[in-house]
Amino acid sequence: MYSPRRAEISEGTRRKPQEKAESQRPAPSARVELYREAAAEFGPALIRLARGYENDPDRRRDLLQEVHLALWRSFALFDARCSLRTWTYRVAHASAASYVLRQKRARQSMLVGLEDAEMPPVPPDADHRMALARLTELIQQLKPLDRQLILLYLEGMEAVEIGELTGLSARNVATKVHRIKSLLARSFQEGARHAR
Repeated sequence: MYSPRRAEISEGTRRKPQEKAESQRPAPSARVELYREAAAEFGPALIRLARGYENDPDRRRDLLQEVHLALWRSFALFDARCSLRTWTYRVAHASAASYVLRQKRARQSMLVGLEDAEMPPVPPDADHRMALARLTELIQQLKPLDRQLILLYLEGMEAVEIGELTGLSARNVATKVHRIKSLLARSFQEGARHAR
């Protein structure tokens, strides 16, 4: 039975969801430690992420700086409902995607879909570095979501984890990653044929 008096008492003693989440957030000194831990543990992955999103070295440094700043700021909201790895990748990819969209507007460059991506042919004597440069170039031409999926896959994340970061189902992630991998393989084979 509903009683206004009982509702007042119970509302006064219950925490609101927002208050509860705020109480789980780290103190300022803990935020510094979380950032340091994330930067130390995932720094190389953040560098690779920046390389996957930006080819120009100066712009890549700007992007990496923006990712670190976004990560630093994000720890004010970190409530440990996900792992530090998941949080770091989520913030980094969101920041990188925002950066790409801003750069797209500024440069008026055209991002293409998987089917429309074109790559120059690879010489038959191409070494590992040239192949990586080609792969990076192709990844940079992808739409932001496709780019995010393949970069997370290349970082060794499982489809379930990628789905958690992107909001896609694990099955959808696996399908998209498979298609992107097929496109990359075809591109390398076609490039080798054109070089002959």
